[in-house]
Amino acid sequence: MVDLSSKVALVTGSGQGVGQGIALALASAGADIVVCGRTAEKLAATCAQIEARGRKALPLTGNVKDADDLSRIVAEACEHFGGIDILVNNAQEVPAGRLLDVTDEAFTAGFESGPLATFRLMKLVHPVMAARGGGTIINLASSAAERWDPSGYGAYGAVKQAIRTLTRAAAAEWGREGIRAIAIAPHAESPGLKKWVERNPVEAEAFFRTIPLGRIGRLEEDIGRAVVSLCGPDMGYLTGATVPLDGGQANFG
Repeated sequence: MVDLSSKVALVTGSGQGVGQGIALALASAGADIVVCGRTAEKLAATCAQIEARGRKALPLTGNVKDADDLSRIVAEACEHFGGIDILVNNAQEVPAGRLLDVTDEAFTAGFESGPLATFRLMKLVHPVMAARGGGTIINLASSAAERWDPSGYGAYGAVKQAIRTLTRAAAAEWGREGIRAIAIAPHAESPGLKKWVERNPVEAEAFFRTIPLGRIGRLEEDIGRAVVSLCGPDMGYLTGATVPLDGGQANFG
């Protein structure tokens, strides 16, 4: 089992869904967690679960689209815990719909909450990780950009592809400092997925049939524990890659 008992992880969007599942899995492996999101009540609930597992949790509210919020979160996390070893860029506003239906505002929000927030946070934690001899950055990508028919997913896939490119750049530029950067592309039982299934039941049924393992990933057990493994020493030679946590559906070339 991976032991992260000496590590501090900052997870954005960890009040619910995939972010919460990752935060809980990291805590179960021994890490202390900086729990970030926009809703204080959700963060408190996640923190309570982390503390029940014997780990420390720091709730920090903020909007990943706000550069000042991101700077404050990293500063407060470092002041409280002494540093950051793991960064998980999970929070994302989804610009959903066909190109003619996606507004400039929705696309901009997707860009600001996705690649721009990822870019900013990676730069903010870089000196902190470098001073600690290294660290691991996990960025959330998506198989949406790899669909054979991207109709309805073009804007979303575009912002997620930008995150993949930033991930590879960070891996290439910061590897000598011991900093690894990895993207994951999960299918998970998140609130967002559940809403999508409710709105698109026919498409969802067809989509699920294309998953070789025949099910959607569980938040903590499948996605969170995979992240724990990626942050552990046994995966210490992996960087710059996109890991599809999707039951075998996607084909990332």
